[in-house]
Amino acid sequence: MGISIPGKVIVFDYGEVISSTPTEADRDEIVALSGSAPDRFWPAYWRHRDELDQGVLGIVAYWRGIAEELGERWSDATIHRLWLADFRSWLTVDHGTLDVLVDLQEGGTRMALLSNAGRDFGSYFRHGALGDLFDAVFVSGELGAIKPSPEIFEVTMRELGITPDEMVFIDNKEDNVRGAEALGITGHTFTGAAALRAFLSSLVI
Repeated sequence: MGISIPGKVIVFDYGEVISSTPTEADRDEIVALSGSAPDRFWPAYWRHRDELDQGVLGIVAYWRGIAEELGERWSDATIHRLWLADFRSWLTVDHGTLDVLVDLQEGGTRMALLSNAGRDFGSYFRHGALGDLFDAVFVSGELGAIKPSPEIFEVTMRELGITPDEMVFIDNKEDNVRGAEALGITGHTFTGAAALRAFLSSLVI
């Protein structure tokens, strides 16, 4: 059954909203490739992530930065395997959220994607099956700004041709939602597909 919310554009985050959280098997594979202990690897992985997502670092520079912090010397082939394992770990889509997206599309509700992600995700977002659901895709690594900065929300609204009261923003990180709300955007902190569906249904006129 379609969900029709006229006059609004529903803007979705990707990671752990549309995509599922990477599995333990995914994480174990990445750590094994790194040759480092998990308690050392993951803090380094996340410490450099904002620079990747903001487009300050390219993919190879990102992984080399992690290696340097860990005292590792990864070959180009190992970096490629690490990138591939990491990229693949974020590709599984949450079925419940996907059902909500399809219902919104069937209801004629406009949607867009706004993700803190490296430039490498741009093609997947736009040209994979998900791309058909969205009016536009905004990737932080391409824009040079990351959520929750006001700039990235302002670019999104400008490109979509909407005002803050016409935008609804969905993200699993409360800081990002609060950043949007500070601009007058309606926000929802994602905790699961059922709560998301209930929230969106409350917006139906």
